[in-house]
Amino acid sequence: MIDKLEKKFGRYAIHNLIIYILGAYAIGYLLYFGQTFTGVPFLSYLTLEPYYILHGQVWRLFTWVVMPPQGSIIWAAFMFLLYYSLGTTLENAWGAFRFNLYMFGGMLFTIIGAFIVYAIYGPTLYIGSVISTYYINLSIFLAFSVCFPDMQVLLYFIIPIKMKWMSIFYMVIIGYQIISYLRVGALYAAVPIIASLLNFLIFFLMTRNMSRFNPKEVHRRAEFRRAATPPRAQYRDGSPIARHKCAVCGRTELSNPELEFRFCSKCNGNYEYCSDHLFTHTHIH
Repeated sequence: MIDKLEKKFGRYAIHNLIIYILGAYAIGYLLYFGQTFTGVPFLSYLTLEPYYILHGQVWRLFTWVVMPPQGSIIWAAFMFLLYYSLGTTLENAWGAFRFNLYMFGGMLFTIIGAFIVYAIYGPTLYIGSVISTYYINLSIFLAFSVCFPDMQVLLYFIIPIKMKWMSIFYMVIIGYQIISYLRVGALYAAVPIIASLLNFLIFFLMTRNMSRFNPKEVHRRAEFRRAATPPRAQYRDGSPIARHKCAVCGRTELSNPELEFRFCSKCNGNYEYCSDHLFTHTHIH
């Protein structure tokens, strides 16, 4: 379904979307510091409040995305650098249309969640105070960890840790927060979290590569395995020949034993790529 949507609407995709999102955060931070010095609550006119939206303030459907995650200036600078890197990498790996669909899906589900809370609690609760882009940002992090689970980052700039373990850690924290809110009856706080991360679950359930079950694909892989099973001859000097080689960088399991090598089912032919280029290479047709 996403492939069909991309063929039809892909030309309308916004390239470098993460730059515009971070730019909106920058505006939010300026407004935040502005209201600190002037006393004028600029951000209160931009929050996602269903009551005010239904009474004519429709701009709130869009302006709430400028609400920046809370934290110090140092944290904001670190967040900008981190999510610029994650966002650009995901857009290069997926393409602009899929990255747009992922980000706007998270925003849409957040808006729907806000209206669900409004339908339950009515105008007595100002839901905008608990809705921000924090969990949408977290969905970028989770998506990146699924695509590149073995990539290492330095926690607190010191401790090396793989992305998959950090994502599991964050999911445990999120699960604990949701359960804690539900136990005390704070459904208004749990619904926005669930809604903003719902796109992560739906997107990856919809984009699982099912072509590996195609009979033609199964036959092609079996034929290649039969051809590759016999051990290759050795060089005249006795050194072994590599059985895996990345079609982009040329690295092998002998030169870089820490890499994993996979064949791309979307390329026309038996092209093998290392884990660094499996999602970022240009498909060969």
